[in-house]
Amino acid sequence: MRKDVRILLVGEPKVGKTSLIMSLVSEEFPDVVPYRAEEITIPADVTPERVPTHIVDYSEAEQTDEQLFQEISKANVICIVYSVNNKKSIEKVTSHWIPLIIENTDKDSRVPLILVGNKSDLVEHSSMETILPIMNQYSEIETCVECSAKNLKNISELFYYAQKAVLHPTGPLYCPEKKDMKPLCIKALTRIFKVSDLDNDGILNDNELNLFQRTCFNTPLAPQALEDVKNVVRKNINDGVCDNGLTLKGFLFLHTLFIQRGRHETTWTVLRRFGYDDDLELHQDYLFPPLKIPPDCTTELNHNAYLFLQSVFDKHDKDRDCALSPEELRDLFDVFPYMPWGPDVNNTVCTNDQGWITYQGYLSQWTLTTYLDVQRCLEYLGYLGYSIIAEQESQAAGITVTRDKKIDLQKKQTQRSVFRCNVFGDIGSGKSGFLQAFLGRNLMRQKMIREEHRSYYAISTTYVYGQEKYLLLHEVFPDFDYLSDADLACDVVCLIYDVSNPHSFEYCAKVFKQYFMDSKVPCMMISAKSDLPEIKQMYGCSPLDFCRKHKMPPPQSFTCNTAAVPSKDIYTKLTTMAMHPYVYSKIKSNHHARLRCMCTCNRCTFCLCQNFLNSELLQTVRAKLYAVVLSRSPSLLTNTEAFSSLQIHSYCHHPLHVSQADLKSSTFWLRASVGATVFAVLGFAMYRVLVKPR
Repeated sequence: MRKDVRILLVGEPKVGKTSLIMSLVSEEFPDVVPYRAEEITIPADVTPERVPTHIVDYSEAEQTDEQLFQEISKANVICIVYSVNNKKSIEKVTSHWIPLIIENTDKDSRVPLILVGNKSDLVEHSSMETILPIMNQYSEIETCVECSAKNLKNISELFYYAQKAVLHPTGPLYCPEKKDMKPLCIKALTRIFKVSDLDNDGILNDNELNLFQRTCFNTPLAPQALEDVKNVVRKNINDGVCDNGLTLKGFLFLHTLFIQRGRHETTWTVLRRFGYDDDLELHQDYLFPPLKIPPDCTTELNHNAYLFLQSVFDKHDKDRDCALSPEELRDLFDVFPYMPWGPDVNNTVCTNDQGWITYQGYLSQWTLTTYLDVQRCLEYLGYLGYSIIAEQESQAAGITVTRDKKIDLQKKQTQRSVFRCNVFGDIGSGKSGFLQAFLGRNLMRQKMIREEHRSYYAISTTYVYGQEKYLLLHEVFPDFDYLSDADLACDVVCLIYDVSNPHSFEYCAKVFKQYFMDSKVPCMMISAKSDLPEIKQMYGCSPLDFCRKHKMPPPQSFTCNTAAVPSKDIYTKLTTMAMHPYVYSKIKSNHHARLRCMCTCNRCTFCLCQNFLNSELLQTVRAKLYAVVLSRSPSLLTNTEAFSSLQIHSYCHHPLHVSQADLKSSTFWLRASVGATVFAVLGFAMYRVLVKPR
């Protein structure tokens, strides 16, 4: 809505322009009329539309042509005044004033015109028969008002219509020649209908109509009023009402009727509530509401936004197969001015066997858009009508801005749900296969992907300690010398090399040493194509020794050349490392630290118990106990040859001298070891449950 309205009055001398302004202000006809009235401002609280209004007079005797042109360019609406008893002043409307105004206004910004027939008190007949052909000739003319400054007839109405012509113009909505709404208006109202049709059945039922009414006019319709509206539609057109609900045809007819009866402010109220400007385009302020994002913070959808997107999915999943077919997807995006998702999206998120985006894939793509380009996400939510249907102030209400990652490191916990993993590797190392395997596609399915539909992103969910998290994989182009800040900004790094290529690991080692060796970002080495014969890497040390030297987890074997769906365990490990980077930092800073399990957290009961079971103390006790048992029952060696040989190997690495006293106290050692193990497990469990949360 405009902040103010500027009305300019022009016309031939002596037609009563100044008298009209003075009669409006003083509410009486002036005895003495000056050549030109000073500009006046009517406060917002005394105008029907609650908008400040500036009224400007023009006098040929006091103003130059240049001043007139300037006033025309500044005006929002121009009233061309003529005298109903002066034919020459009427002729001047078309021969002089309308061409002059058109010539001095911007072609792209149409200025509405109002024809004002003054001095109606001096004649008994109307001038409308003469004026109507002029109105039909020029689409810029909004309306014609006959009035009398002397009798105060239609003075207030004149300026009300002038104000209305600016705030609720007829031109963008309606074509008088065709007696129908213009295509842009029909397109906008069709989108509004589809957004308001919550169950996507092509009909606005009573609940949907009441929600629409409450959204646009802040009040529901009474049951009888609702029935009266339907009856009007039934009487005038067929198929306007179906199953006691309003169809799109009936919805458009109602707005045509409003405009034809001079109530186009009703249609404009609806259009502006759904984000449209005076040119019937969605306003930039509606599509892109302000959202402040501090450095080192990320953006995610909040719970309310996910609920809204779920309802949109359910609305368009007509066959209830938890996937969107191409037709259903086109129907969903029909309220957009363009198709936002290309074929690459099907290779970015999970799909079903037919290649259709699943419910999980649908939410994943929205999560990806929010994380990478939140402005684009705000725009998309605007097209879907999020702020209207969810009854929020703007789309920004559906976005959560996470806190600074430095605070997460300090507090050793994070509230984020989306984690980014940048995947590095030389050409042909298996990066694309690694991304596609995350989406459940083995090598056979990956071969069906067309090169032009390839995606450098993959996103899906993983579960860490029972919590659902999104892991976003990004394949970084293997150009070692031109890695951007975006390529390096992530929560966890994945370095992939091909076990069958002797030169593949060298690239990973260089990237790590150049960019991540002194970083706090967790890194994991992946030995891809593990189904192929492993070849020694042509580097100074083996991948395993490299990882040990730099306090990294050992290389993780991976292959997507499987008959079944590739395992997601490795992606869960990556997500865990991204969630707890402070553990990785602690490991790197401690020279003697050892990563005991690939959970990588070293906080959970499993990790603590695993570390204890691998400790030197328990290894010594186990070896000593086995020595005693074997000396008591030599036959056990024969019965459990395979198992005991493993333990003897362990015993050889922990040499002990078994004395006679040791053999006599075997019962003591058995009880002591069992008791120590039970005590350790229970102790760590109690520590996790009771002490740690405090």
